[in-house]
Amino acid sequence: MDEVSLGRLLQDARKKAGLTQQELCQKAGLSYSTLAKIERGAIKAPSIFTIQSIAGALSTNLNQLMGDFGPPLPTPTLKKRSKSGVRFVYFDINGCLIRFFHPAFTRLAEDTGLSADIIETAFWHLNEETCRGDRTMSEFNDAFAARLGIEPIDWQSYYFEAIDPVTEMQELLAWASENYQIGLLSNIMPGFIDRLMREGVLPRVHYDQIVDSSVEKTVKPEPKIFQIAQERAGVAPEEILLIDDSRPNLMAAEKQGWKVIWFDDYRPDISVERVRVALEPEQGSIS
Repeated sequence: MDEVSLGRLLQDARKKAGLTQQELCQKAGLSYSTLAKIERGAIKAPSIFTIQSIAGALSTNLNQLMGDFGPPLPTPTLKKRSKSGVRFVYFDINGCLIRFFHPAFTRLAEDTGLSADIIETAFWHLNEETCRGDRTMSEFNDAFAARLGIEPIDWQSYYFEAIDPVTEMQELLAWASENYQIGLLSNIMPGFIDRLMREGVLPRVHYDQIVDSSVEKTVKPEPKIFQIAQERAGVAPEEILLIDDSRPNLMAAEKQGWKVIWFDDYRPDISVERVRVALEPEQGSIS
């Protein structure tokens, strides 16, 4: 079955169950954007874990959901558990998987004649509200320009031109995806994750969950975003590891009972080694 046919099948099943997209998202632990894309057939080869979650939310199983549309779907590949008890790993994006801030501020300073410090201060005044989804990107651009006293700009262009992937962490994420359930947990502006995926800036692996602050309307270190991420991970708090470059975010995750590792992008090799040690598989472990 191709992606479009699968999307129509899931949409029909959802409607038959009398659920809206939002209601199904809540029951299945999915983001609205993910479900909408699956129903449109816009996600190539959706994860078997995701389809299984949808089936469970519709009070059926994979094979019953698929009916006569194809052979029985395979059971999801079982993942490992680390010696420290980790089953699910959440990765931060900005400052962890990619760098962008300082080069973007420098480039904007060159284009406007303003100092990078003034630009950065104005940015941080607006960033959190935008990452929470309370501003659109158009509204952010207008507000950012107004604070700087310049003509409206396209911040997204500066961001993407300045992106510097943290190779060591991206390689680690790819390795982790083969051994553990993984997800992204990021404070990020609207639409950025979709474009990062589309342009291949983030590793092209299966993400079991993506928790986008602008979609969830809450940001780290607020407890709500960690509660959402924990519910979607589907494991106990102590079985989740968060890798993040912000100490306040890590402290908030620890309060939820998660394991945490601080990522130092000035010494990525040392941070990566610490993560690998923490994720050393338990001998013969299968989730």
